[in-house]
Amino acid sequence: MTKTTFHKAQVGDVEIFYREAGQKTAPVLLLLHGFPSSSHMFRDLIPALADTYRVVAPDLPGFGFSDAPDRTAFDYTFDNLANVTERFLETLGIGAYAVYVFDYGAPVGLRLALRHPHRITAIISQNGNAYTEGLSEAWAPIRNYWQAPTGENRNALRSLLTLETTKWQYTHGVAGTVLVAPEAYTLDATLMARSGNDEIQLDLLRDYATNVALYPAFQKYLRDHQPPLLAVWGSNDPFFLPAGAKAFRRDLPDAELMFFDTGHFALETHHAEIARAVHNFLERAFATPKAA
Repeated sequence: MTKTTFHKAQVGDVEIFYREAGQKTAPVLLLLHGFPSSSHMFRDLIPALADTYRVVAPDLPGFGFSDAPDRTAFDYTFDNLANVTERFLETLGIGAYAVYVFDYGAPVGLRLALRHPHRITAIISQNGNAYTEGLSEAWAPIRNYWQAPTGENRNALRSLLTLETTKWQYTHGVAGTVLVAPEAYTLDATLMARSGNDEIQLDLLRDYATNVALYPAFQKYLRDHQPPLLAVWGSNDPFFLPAGAKAFRRDLPDAELMFFDTGHFALETHHAEIARAVHNFLERAFATPKAA
């Protein structure tokens, strides 16, 4: 099994931490994490895919072991997260790549696809949403903040940043919670508890409204370019419903869908099954010439 290595790359004023495994000459698979996690969520998936692919998993600014610049010096928006990720790929000399997106990673990855559609060789979405029907009622307090960004509505979201809620995100909908490693949610909560990080996360929750506004553009990209797409979905996700996975077929009739009896962080319980599905999917995707 190929070993994962750990690196840092200077991207403008931001130092980005990333995990990497596989041969430099192999096809690239970019892994983009979500909230409130980091590339740590891919710790089991990376070595399982690195026998065939060059797997690269950065921590987004404000997450994991990447820099978390002060809000006065860095604009915490999804556009800016995509800007940094784009420059990160350029720094590593990566051109074409398949992208695996989860949660926040989906709007970051799809922004990159809008900018450079022909760089994307395939998409794997693990509970990475691009359709309004994929949003559950759990988004109600966040929607309230979008519609009325008051201090009261902002403070109402602070409960999302606690260890208790982070643990709940990892364990909700999981049949066997003994499979969920406690260091995963503890690491996420510890890093979010750093001074000033709560305000960073609240800024991003507010800016998530821009992702929903871009759903029509994301969908048009899918229709126009027909990238090979595999959705691997935790069916019991309290935030992103299975309907969000099924909706991909509206724009991508050949999209492949797989559902797992687990929650939001499906890799915690089903990383082996998902790794096999990704291997099989990418083998088929790369064997089929992509339409111009």
